[in-house]
Amino acid sequence: MKALVFAAGLGERMRPLTDTTPKPLLVAGGKPLIVWHLERLAGAGVREVVVNTSWLADRFAPALGDGSRWGLRIRYAHEGAPPLETGGGMLHALPLLGDAPFIAVNGDIWTDFDFVRLPSAPTGEAHLVLVDNPPHNPAGDFALTGSRVDGDGDSRLTFAGIGVYRPSLLADWRRVIGDAPGAGADPPRFKLAPLLRAAMANGRVSGERHAGAWTDVGTPERLATLDSTLSEAGAAR
Repeated sequence: MKALVFAAGLGERMRPLTDTTPKPLLVAGGKPLIVWHLERLAGAGVREVVVNTSWLADRFAPALGDGSRWGLRIRYAHEGAPPLETGGGMLHALPLLGDAPFIAVNGDIWTDFDFVRLPSAPTGEAHLVLVDNPPHNPAGDFALTGSRVDGDGDSRLTFAGIGVYRPSLLADWRRVIGDAPGAGADPPRFKLAPLLRAAMANGRVSGERHAGAWTDVGTPERLATLDSTLSEAGAAR
């Protein structure tokens, strides 16, 4: 199984840290955020990883190389400027990901989720990992009922930024996205959420709840808290 790491964002809420360093390369617990993902993906048997890039794209290859130090092969999907959003970024990376289901993970989160738990293929178009709602997202994103994920419902949880996707999720993107801003650009720029919601409406998205550690590193304060927590845990071992 291959994996895509979303690493093209501008990191605007993280400035001034991201003026010179893309957010996935910011360090927490002694290593860049993206390296935590690469280690876990390699541990789960992934051997090929695509990293999509835009903002400060030239910083990734010197930091990560070809992935061989983790037993991986890393390829870079450069989007140019501006970034293509999650949907456009995934569509742009598909030629490198191939026709089989693949893992995708946001490069700006930290979690102890074990990627081994993910299915090798979703029963529908996607399988999402959800977490309890953090203070900055109290309303949640999607509802989880058993193993089914819906766009609305009573038990709403937050999307963890981790999932397994079939390339066919993107097959009908033009109809679903319509004339949303960026959809007519070359290459197109659009969010993934409308495609997921369309698949949910047809009962084609499964999911699971992760009860362990998870952080959306969206502000310098959250990064500092995460760094302190990981550093203390490392010192205690």
